[in-house]
Amino acid sequence: MSSPHLTRRLLVSALSVLALVSATSSLASAAPVPLPAAQGSVTNQASAAAATFTDDFDGAAGSAVDGGKWQIETGDNVDNHERQYYTAGNSNAALDGQGHLVITARKENPSNYQCWYGTCEYTSARLNTSGKFTQAYGHVEARMKIPRGQGMWPAFWMLGDDIGQVGWPNSGEIDIMENVGFEPGTVHGTLHGPGYSGSAGIGAGYTLPDGQAFSDDFHTFAIDWAPDSVTWSVDGNVYQHRTPADTNGNTWAFNKPFFLILNLAVGGYWPGDPDGNTTFPKELVVDHVHVSTSDSAPPA
Repeated sequence: MSSPHLTRRLLVSALSVLALVSATSSLASAAPVPLPAAQGSVTNQASAAAATFTDDFDGAAGSAVDGGKWQIETGDNVDNHERQYYTAGNSNAALDGQGHLVITARKENPSNYQCWYGTCEYTSARLNTSGKFTQAYGHVEARMKIPRGQGMWPAFWMLGDDIGQVGWPNSGEIDIMENVGFEPGTVHGTLHGPGYSGSAGIGAGYTLPDGQAFSDDFHTFAIDWAPDSVTWSVDGNVYQHRTPADTNGNTWAFNKPFFLILNLAVGGYWPGDPDGNTTFPKELVVDHVHVSTSDSAPPA
């Protein structure tokens, strides 16, 4: 487990830079590309590989997450100008007794938490596996139902385990799934590294067909990660593949161990703040997080 100083440093510096993919950035939306029939779906590829991290969030309703797998970060996030205070324990992250983790954002401040802008207006939760689980390469996925509403910012992402030594963005960041509330039918996958961070991150979007919203049902967000390549998919549909050729000669920061992060932010530069139409509470419902080794190269 990392020290409180590392956890805080991640929160207010490296981890918070998630929002630097600002509202002014424009990520291309890519149509889904089904995997070739000979390879099957991304999920089927991973099923034959060795599982290295599995959390299906089984447990009694109201229980906190498994402390052997996750640590819970606390505090606010001035760098992104997010509005929430991340709380400890099971206040905003708890099992529902039906095999899900529920991360809840509320418009409340029961403990007089103080944020960068004054008395905090919202609470939420953020979890990571730093000091508990890291891995280089493989299949990484989460099945989730994300909330809908202006100002909401759910994310499933990864940071290089050497962030405490090299800082961000040299550590590298892999955003497996981000959604901003004003785009209910689109999620984004992005790479951040030295020379391509923040609004200059390398990424693309995936949009559901026929006006569907991601809040309507569970979806599986995944990457297949190998030396010198990262491939993103939603429900087995590949929509982006990146290699060192995409970094314009900058260092590829993704050939080393990373740890996992789950969070639900409220407000910030990219999503904007909640407005009068945003109702609370909002829930990010996570059915599972699975990581495995890969038994084959990712699709080109």
